Amino acid sequence: MGKITYKKSGVDVNKANLLIDRIKPLIASTKRDGWVGNIGAFAGLFKARMSGYRNPILVSSTDGVGTKLLIAQWANRHDTVGIDLVAMNVNDLICSGAEPLFFLDYFACGKLSPNVMYDVIKGIVKGCKMGNVALIGGETAELPGMYDENIYDLAGFTVGIVDRDKVIDGRKVKNGDIILGIQSSGIHSNGYSLVRKVFSRKELTSGSICDMVLKPTIIYVKPVLDLIKRFQVKGIAHITGGGFYDNIIRVLPKNTQAVIFKRCWDVPEIFDIIEKRGNIDDRDMFWTFNMGIGMILVISRKNVWKVVKLLNGKYKLKSWLIGEIVRGTRKVELIDL
Repeated sequence: MGKITYKKSGVDVNKANLLIDRIKPLIASTKRDGWVGNIGAFAGLFKARMSGYRNPILVSSTDGVGTKLLIAQWANRHDTVGIDLVAMNVNDLICSGAEPLFFLDYFACGKLSPNVMYDVIKGIVKGCKMGNVALIGGETAELPGMYDENIYDLAGFTVGIVDRDKVIDGRKVKNGDIILGIQSSGIHSNGYSLVRKVFSRKELTSGSICDMVLKPTIIYVKPVLDLIKRFQVKGIAHITGGGFYDNIIRVLPKNTQAVIFKRCWDVPEIFDIIEKRGNIDDRDMFWTFNMGIGMILVISRKNVWKVVKLLNGKYKLKSWLIGEIVRGTRKVELIDL
């Protein structure tokens, strides 16, 4: 047996180091207030600005992209899943009313492909800029034997800040409030195990179906934080895994119920295709997918049209009055108009 080296065992440290040097300018482009330039150190640094906060609380979130990554790898399209990664984290974070401050990523693979990872990082950087969050570090792990050679996985972690008395947790939601839905770009990053059952691998790797299923998740940070400053937003729900039923219920106090008026908004074509092709029950569709609504806000009736106007005009996001809060037993009910 010849001499065994770490490189021969499947891990090329030099390749990873060269890649870090290559992506440093990308990472530096995400700097915002608090960013400290120590790329490549053992830990990321961030100087939190506490002035302006009476009782600041740090808020954190961690998430991945799920099996949407498999489709991206099948199609050899890696430049948007990084946006999805950032979105899944910061969109959860803002549901508490917090402003995201910084982000870290974890990239694990069977064999490091510098060009693939560079494309992924480009997406992460783009997502960080969209959410005004600093990318301050991360981890690249080459794990032969755990992952196949052409497979990689992603995870992310973000931290934000909010004043204790401005935390949005649904406690102020009451009967008569309106549920406003903000458009999604499509499937976003949930339900892809079902998507992969409905479509063939060939459909998922080229053409219009591929384009639709790989469309990146909308990052709602800037519009939602703007709305919080202007209006009383009583509840926010990111429509991810669990769809309408498992996410909207998180912002409901006792003795309230959310009534959603199905199909009163523009449902992206991809959901109709999935429902018909897979012969999927309507209830399962709303329990699995966002169905065209990526984020919901619970607000007072008097502010509805002001919010709709701001979202459409300043942020080019469609939004609809999709339901209301009524007296009930803390559940979500979807009805046909």
